[in-house]
Amino acid sequence: MKQEMMTIVSQQQLAPRIYEMVLTGKLVEQMHNPGQFIHIRVPRADLLLRRPISINQIDREKATCTIIYRIEGDGTKFFAELEAGDQLDVMGPLGNGFDLSGLKQGDTAFIVGGGIGVPPLYELSKQLTKKGVQVIHFLGFASKEFVYYAEEFQALGDTRFSTDDGSFGLQGNVGNLLLATQEKTTAVFACGNNGLLKTVEQLYGEVGNVQLSLESRMACGMGACYACVCHVADEPSKSVKVCDDGPVFQAGEVVF
Repeated sequence: MKQEMMTIVSQQQLAPRIYEMVLTGKLVEQMHNPGQFIHIRVPRADLLLRRPISINQIDREKATCTIIYRIEGDGTKFFAELEAGDQLDVMGPLGNGFDLSGLKQGDTAFIVGGGIGVPPLYELSKQLTKKGVQVIHFLGFASKEFVYYAEEFQALGDTRFSTDDGSFGLQGNVGNLLLATQEKTTAVFACGNNGLLKTVEQLYGEVGNVQLSLESRMACGMGACYACVCHVADEPSKSVKVCDDGPVFQAGEVVF
């Protein structure tokens, strides 16, 4: 983990309250694993805590990384007002990402995401397809206006959508998409709220490789403050830190 003043290359709005920001800096050389995140300081004196945002894309040739974030409060609202050329104090990459080592050419991977849990899955899918793995994406959003990166995911492989109101794809949540599929899979990767992760865990308990990326409020991002702990399934008295030990865990490893 390192720290650097990274420069904004570009920023654009993808959907209501959803923004894509491209950053450049030497820190990109450290980024390898999909599912990791960066910790960004808000350049405002009254906002002390950094904001953890997952890495959406890594381009080491261009020395850029892309993040996609949703405006939730003053910090992310301030990010959305920044422009190309502005700089941000960034720490990272942090956390343990997805483990792709168990997959090989010809395997199939289900990639499951909902809402703001979708961004880190794009770099994951890119790396899996590069290995020759067949990917099937199951992506859920609130409604059609909130859908983003549809064409990007479709370019990588089979992509299925659901929306809560049925305005795009299947009506309902991602669980409905998963229940409707007949395909078998070698591995399942998921990122989203606890409800989505529990559904994946229940549906694919027999699949040996199920990796779940937890969403959690974080403070330090480095495991020092214990603000984002969750309990170990087999040892309820033991806890792990989402920011440091995760955010990716094997299904059945932790209690949501």
